[in-house]
Amino acid sequence: MSDPLTSSQNPFRLERHGPLAELVLSRPARHNAFDANLMLGLLDCLDDLSHLHGHSLAERPHALLLRAEGKHFCAGADLSWMRNLAHADFEHNREDARVLARLMQTLDELPFPTVALVQGAAYGGALGLICACDLVLASDDARFCLSEVSLGLVPAVISPYVVRTMGMRQARRYMLSAEPFDAITACRLNVAHQLCKPDQLLAQGRAQALRLCRNGPEAMKETKRLLAAIEAHPARLYEEKTVETIARVRVGLEAQEGMQAFFDKRPPAWRPRFKDEA
Repeated sequence: MSDPLTSSQNPFRLERHGPLAELVLSRPARHNAFDANLMLGLLDCLDDLSHLHGHSLAERPHALLLRAEGKHFCAGADLSWMRNLAHADFEHNREDARVLARLMQTLDELPFPTVALVQGAAYGGALGLICACDLVLASDDARFCLSEVSLGLVPAVISPYVVRTMGMRQARRYMLSAEPFDAITACRLNVAHQLCKPDQLLAQGRAQALRLCRNGPEAMKETKRLLAAIEAHPARLYEEKTVETIARVRVGLEAQEGMQAFFDKRPPAWRPRFKDEA
């Protein structure tokens, strides 16, 4: 079912499958490359999804699946668009880069888990999207590349997410060399979590996303917040943050219902019903 948030003119679409939202890049003729319209559209869409989290369980998504139509996930920036930016002034380029930065941050901080499915090429800015997601499944044929320096550019806006994912030592290699790497290497670098056969990528990705949907939505939101805090703060602050988090969550209605349901041997009230369940 298509969502009214997406117009037919946008190079992506939003689908809702019960508690699962799917954001689909649908610009295969351009290899789903970035331009200003795509970035702004994705940012608005993610903002809308984030704001739904305050609504009822039936309205808000429990997980997001990010995928792409066609042979490639995303070839990076649209080169025609980049050529035009090269002739624009500094202020215009700064505002454009700020949109990409907000897009990455919004995706990274969504209050529910995100799963990316990667096939074919994932170049340049596509690595930022991938590294901002919580789980990544890659097709055997996926190819990755931080290609910016080969064009005289810098992978600047995406660098915090890439460095966090693969570590500084590996980021120095792949950002400076601009060498492509395959899906097996992507798993070794923590860019991807799981490899799939090309014809199984969507099915396995949906299965993983629906598995996430069975978890407590507030618990997953709090887990993401906790992990972000642990990452941001020095080690001496871990103890107080972790103690405060579990104490607050444990006395909440979701945790109480989850534990009671476990003892009652029944699904918790907040878990969505699926077709394969009696």
